[in-house]
Amino acid sequence: MARVVVDVMLKPEILDPQGQAVANALPRLGVSDVSSVRIGRRIEIEFAGEPDLDTAREIADKLLANPVIEDFSIRVDEPAGDAARMSA
Repeated sequence: MARVVVDVMLKPEILDPQGQAVANALPRLGVSDVSSVRIGRRIEIEFAGEPDLDTAREIADKLLANPVIEDFSIRVDEPAGDAARMSA
């Protein structure tokens, strides 16, 4: 099974109040060296066969992202055994 990851982020010129709220809260945690935080979404699409990046791009463009205020990137996700993963 092939997985394609779509990352959706607000365009840089769009205000991100959620990211600002996180950035403003960091000093209370003792973190003072972060200058900016942006919040986005990660969407995973699993294909039955080979990953179809053209189809994933169409899904992202027409359904997952608002092209007026958001940008997106697409990549094929590596199997869990090939790369070390960090989890919370």
